[in-house]
Amino acid sequence: MMNMCNKCGKIATVLVLLLGLALLLRDLGVWDFWNIQWYTGLIILWGIACIGKSGCPECQKRK
Repeated sequence: MMNMCNKCGKIATVLVLLLGLALLLRDLGVWDFWNIQWYTGLIILWGIACIGKSGCPECQKRK
């Protein structure tokens, strides 16, 4: 995922999984939260991943 180190890749994967579960619960009517669209959530997660990658020394070595 975006040429990240293993640690940052795992964190990003867990965040995507949590977003997917939250959106699934919203679709099933179990949890009514912020009413965001899936693409908005992915854009926010992509931004978080880019910020994390820019601060990680191990990811910087991979450039």
